[in-house]
Amino acid sequence: MSIKIEKTENANELKLSFVVEAAKFDEAIKKVYEKSAKYFNIPGFRKGKAPMAIVEKHYGPEIFYEDAFNEVVPEIYEKELEENKIEAVSKPDIDIEQMGKGQDLKFSAVVQIKPEVKLGKYKGIELKKVEYNVSDEDVEHELGHMAERNARIVTVEDRPVENKDITVIDFEGSVDGVKFEGGKAEGHELEIGSNTFIPGFEEQIIGMKIGEEKDIKVKFPDDYFSEDLKGKEAVFKVKLHEIKKKELPELNDDFAKDASEYETLAELKNSIKEKLETDNKARAKYETEEEAIKAVCKDAKVDIPSGMIETELDNMVKDIETRLSYQGMNMDSYLKMIGKTMEDFRKEGKEQAEEAVKTRLVLEQIVKTEEIKVDDKKIDEKIEEMAKIYGRDKEGLKKNEHFVEHVTLQLKQEAAIDLLVENAKIK
Repeated sequence: MSIKIEKTENANELKLSFVVEAAKFDEAIKKVYEKSAKYFNIPGFRKGKAPMAIVEKHYGPEIFYEDAFNEVVPEIYEKELEENKIEAVSKPDIDIEQMGKGQDLKFSAVVQIKPEVKLGKYKGIELKKVEYNVSDEDVEHELGHMAERNARIVTVEDRPVENKDITVIDFEGSVDGVKFEGGKAEGHELEIGSNTFIPGFEEQIIGMKIGEEKDIKVKFPDDYFSEDLKGKEAVFKVKLHEIKKKELPELNDDFAKDASEYETLAELKNSIKEKLETDNKARAKYETEEEAIKAVCKDAKVDIPSGMIETELDNMVKDIETRLSYQGMNMDSYLKMIGKTMEDFRKEGKEQAEEAVKTRLVLEQIVKTEEIKVDDKKIDEKIEEMAKIYGRDKEGLKKNEHFVEHVTLQLKQEAAIDLLVENAKIK
């Protein structure tokens, strides 16, 4: 076998031209025949028993060519990439020049490769100091949430609906007198002021009495997810069955004992403050790192191959599909709900994908330039941490070379980000 490697007009592309000996391709044809013989049903022979020559005569000699190509080429292609240290970032564009029994197989593969990154300034970049302080109001706000979570729900029978009440209603909606899908419910709980319903609906419930029926007129927002309803005026027939309200506990030492591990309200407040300060530090650290990465990427130059962007978009779609599956949805129903096609979705995500790829390439180049290393202990600790998170066997993960490589690269990139921040001029 012989191979020729040459650059194309595109700086991030290589053309690999292969010549595979006829004997090797003929051997692949024979293997394909042996795997698929049982499927051929030719008159005069029991199913799967027709000789290869008869099958070729009946269907044409090219019947096995495509499968034989797929039998022999992937291994050759991957081997040449590895031996020539070619970092392919796209699927190869294959062009077959010659393929046939008793002939050398000749084909070319054009593939995009990882681009060169020219770093700009990445040490001494100027960043604005990010800082979030915890106020007494912040602590009281968190206490309020705790009180909400520990509130008692009590029934109200002696007055009409007020803001913040929890109502139990039946409703049925129509547009121009025609009922629409999803516009009907019975025994629906709705907290007034939660803004979970169509704008203007909840406010019109205020003042209703138990047992009262009322027509509520609203207009669906112009950006409503349903194409059939956006911007349309609707009427909902509503009947009120129950009124409830939250009865908040008094914020004192007894509340602290019941709602937390602390004995006094003062201790609880101090605990809340410490947690908020920890959260704020993490938030400030994250935002500082993000600004550092943006500044360095903006100053770096790299021509990103389209294949890398498409792969990133593929990964984004897979990630969303996984998250949707947890909600009992699939991508098709989600796209229909938001009124978009997959083409629209990928087009809108292209800029985000490009930024993600550039960030990764720039960080990898900093790792390479600074010769950043990660010791085995840190890798082991990270694998142990991830094993706990995902409920996997640590030793099993350590034997997975691709997983270890992924973790190592992640740690190196984290070290590169630390380097950017440590060397930044923070004002």
